[in-house]
Amino acid sequence: MSKNNETELQKDPAAPQEAQQDGIVEMGSVTSKSEKGVIHCLTIIGQIEGHQVLPEDTKTTKYEHIMPLLAAIEESDEIDALLVLLNTMGGDVEAGLGISELIAGMKKPTASLVLGGGHSIGVPLAVAAQRSFIVPSAAMTIHPVRLNGVVIGVPQTYNYLGKIQERIVRFITENSNISREKLLAYMMNTCELANDVGTVVYGEEAVKSGLIDQLGDLSDALSWLHEKIEENRKK
Repeated sequence: MSKNNETELQKDPAAPQEAQQDGIVEMGSVTSKSEKGVIHCLTIIGQIEGHQVLPEDTKTTKYEHIMPLLAAIEESDEIDALLVLLNTMGGDVEAGLGISELIAGMKKPTASLVLGGGHSIGVPLAVAAQRSFIVPSAAMTIHPVRLNGVVIGVPQTYNYLGKIQERIVRFITENSNISREKLLAYMMNTCELANDVGTVVYGEEAVKSGLIDQLGDLSDALSWLHEKIEENRKK
């Protein structure tokens, strides 16, 4: 491309909009700018993809995309806050926990909004933000750790599963107001799910249990972020 063409592209008012559209298509994210601040909106949808590539007909969130993006958001001087929109069925435990730890470690204001579902490893992702919201119609499935494929039936395997589950329980309780006893009761419930052990928690109950901070929608999450941005500006 010639220098003249590059200059014309920079002056093209449609160029920023096209870049935003490319970001939505490729990464499921977009940066919103207003007088109140700059908020990066990140979607975590479908299944959290781990070390194995899932079929092309499965909607996935790829951790190798999300992790460097979160680091870039935290380091950026142009972005004031992060909004995470969740509608996920869960997925790879280590990938989900890795993303959750990155969100929890951010100093910029972060808010999560559970829409549709925040199931399985989606629970740590929801509570990782500084403020978590859930719409009344959303659901969150809480269950013990499960493995797919061939499992060696030895004590070491069960010890390994127990350690993974403890990591998840510790992260959720440290980043929300739910008690360890209540969370384990949800996990080990045998009366709720037909083919599994666990509990499906809906919007209002998720808040009452302390798992999620408050019922709310998009405007509530954005208002909270705007307040935090304003507080940081005054500092």
